Amino acid sequence: MFTLNIYLRFALIALFLPAAVLLNIYLGFWYAFPLYLVLPVLILSYIFLGTVQSAANLMQSGDFQATDKRLDLTLKPDWLYVTNRAYYYLLRGSVHIGQKRIEEGEVLLKKAQSIPLPSDNERGMILLQLANIAASKNKWKEGEMYLRQIKAMKITDGSLKEQVKNLERAVGSQGQMKAAMRMGGAGGSQVRMAGSGKGKRRRPPMR
Repeated sequence: MFTLNIYLRFALIALFLPAAVLLNIYLGFWYAFPLYLVLPVLILSYIFLGTVQSAANLMQSGDFQATDKRLDLTLKPDWLYVTNRAYYYLLRGSVHIGQKRIEEGEVLLKKAQSIPLPSDNERGMILLQLANIAASKNKWKEGEMYLRQIKAMKITDGSLKEQVKNLERAVGSQGQMKAAMRMGGAGGSQVRMAGSGKGKRRRPPMR
């Protein structure tokens, strides 16, 4: 997908706007008309699409600071087109998590989750992040809940499917560990109970 560099977009708006006004004044409306056509496209696409696409490209390179700065250039997140708005909060939340600001990241991801998204891949991506946060806090029940929601979806993205499988294995191994601990605890109590049933050992008679 073609993405116009945000700084180039700002430069074009700053150049075209006064140029259109001057052309209109000195040469007439029709000379300025092409610029009047281009300007709304540049401005409206910035307002309703924001900087999400370019921020996503930066996120893929693992540069959290640059991603955060690029998202800061979005004019108003609540004005974004619905899918871009969800991705804005997803990216911002992912940045916070990468910066170990887990609580702030979780709030933003839940905000992204509350926004209707066009496909299960996007919804599953957000749930997977929330499940990983729950697992990192040892909230395995909550992680299992998110995992069940993901598994009920029609995920088609191969990378996302693999991540879901990894999470499922982690949750499964945690369940096995807890079961083993319970069995170990029960076995230990049985040993103690068996030992407590024995009488005291008689002391041999003194001569």
